[in-house]
Amino acid sequence: MRLGMHGEAGQKSTPDSWTIGGKILTSRFFLGTGRFPSPAVMLQALQASGAEVITFAVRRVNLDEVADDSILQHLPEGTLTYLPNTSGANNADEAVRIARLARAAGLGDWIKVEISADARTLLPDPVETLKATERLVKEGFTVLPYTSDDPILCRYLAEAGASAVMPGGAPIGTGLGILNPYNLGLIAEQSPVPVIVDAGLGSAKDAVQAMELGAAAVLANTPVAKAGDPVAMAEAMSLAIRAGRLARLAGRIPELPYASASSMEAGKLSSFAADAAWMEAAQG
Repeated sequence: MRLGMHGEAGQKSTPDSWTIGGKILTSRFFLGTGRFPSPAVMLQALQASGAEVITFAVRRVNLDEVADDSILQHLPEGTLTYLPNTSGANNADEAVRIARLARAAGLGDWIKVEISADARTLLPDPVETLKATERLVKEGFTVLPYTSDDPILCRYLAEAGASAVMPGGAPIGTGLGILNPYNLGLIAEQSPVPVIVDAGLGSAKDAVQAMELGAAAVLANTPVAKAGDPVAMAEAMSLAIRAGRLARLAGRIPELPYASASSMEAGKLSSFAADAAWMEAAQG
């Protein structure tokens, strides 16, 4: 099934491809690069994931020597889209400043706005996130804001020009999974831009649920990087995202309050007995 996505000139779309900021993507898995036990494991996990977009905190990158950065130097050149994030920013001014530094360092014009309002929960600040999104869109950035699972806020962010919205399933790094599936489903149903579920996921089952709820993609870091086997978990998450997406397109059966037999009433033994009695009477 082709989903009718349109990309940049010269790019060809593939079945079930999708776009953000004019860029055609075929993978629906965004991978974070932090917390891996080593760069080698991160690279293996990246290959297993099939991810085309990776995210990292700008404050952890050596902006003076990007090519020699401890993370970026290990990544294959020309095959990935960088999504630097503004993790550590406390307000819109700081987020805008970080985004400008990332672009000036050659990391591209994609930016994940991440502004925490509380050090304990790391929940996003809705007011400052909206302010930063409005400003960065005007400066030509492809803005993907990390936000709470508030359908109204997600609508405002889309109206402000966000290329996608990234509601969290649960607080960052908790592994609690999707705490409010109703809200995420509502966001996916109403959003005019792609919805990428970000933060709080724990395992592949959460990725399946996110996609079945209608998300366009999933971003994960901690559940992969801190798994017992990060490479295996990266592959599991990738397969789960594909399975959830296919299930969403296939259409699940409705939930019913009572049992519904898969066999027709005519197939019951009592019906066979009645038919046999009728035939015997007819023959006699």
